[in-house]
Amino acid sequence: MCSQPTLSGLENAPRLRDVIRLTYTLVDAWMDSYPREPASVTLDIDDTCDVVHGHQQLSLFNAHYDERCFLPIHVYDTEKSRPVAGRAAARQDAGRRRGACHLRRLVRHIRTRWRKTRITFRGDGHYARPEAMTWCENTASTISSGCLAPGRSPRKSTRSPTIFVRGRAIANLAVLRGYTETRHKAKSWDRERRAVARIEATKLGLDIRFVVTSLDVGSASGSTTACIAARGQAENLIKLHKTQLASDRTSCRSALANQVRLVSIPPLIG
Repeated sequence: MCSQPTLSGLENAPRLRDVIRLTYTLVDAWMDSYPREPASVTLDIDDTCDVVHGHQQLSLFNAHYDERCFLPIHVYDTEKSRPVAGRAAARQDAGRRRGACHLRRLVRHIRTRWRKTRITFRGDGHYARPEAMTWCENTASTISSGCLAPGRSPRKSTRSPTIFVRGRAIANLAVLRGYTETRHKAKSWDRERRAVARIEATKLGLDIRFVVTSLDVGSASGSTTACIAARGQAENLIKLHKTQLASDRTSCRSALANQVRLVSIPPLIG
């Protein structure tokens, strides 16, 4: 009697070239979901903690999560709630050279079929690093934007945040929210970029969120809402991917096998 091949055996069977083809098959399945080439798409890119319990290839200790883990990169078409791409990674390298290479390969594959589609990337603060942003801005029809946490926010602003604190206290409001924008150039940047901010004063204190973007159109409130608020859906999609598709069960020792687990099931999503 012939035994049926186990899932573990199938995961370890593909070679490097086969795994690369399988990864791009996920991108093709996403493009096939459109009846025609769209005028524009917005892609959310983020990584997530995937805790390991051994010494698998590419696993490293991450001080932020205080765990030995992978940090796989997920790319979603949030408007359609569809996965676009996934890549097994060991650390947050999205803004560095390797992350820029990941974006370049993804866009290059999309351009084989969609020549005129305008692509917008949205990411957290560590995606707004010079290598990735400069490449996006120098690529035709590709725009990058990054949500920055307060610790990485541009220090200059066209309006003083203390105005909101005083205004909320004087009017005895539960919350007072405002928007502003400025031009900012960090030391590692080769150019000035637009920085829009949401300033929110509550009884608990002051919360400032910046978005650095190459988008020169739209109001400050619209730009921050489009980036910060919409990012919540991307987080939900990552949670669904991990809980319902078990994409975080990357217990194989081989990095190639774990990449197969990461990208093999999403094309079956309706």
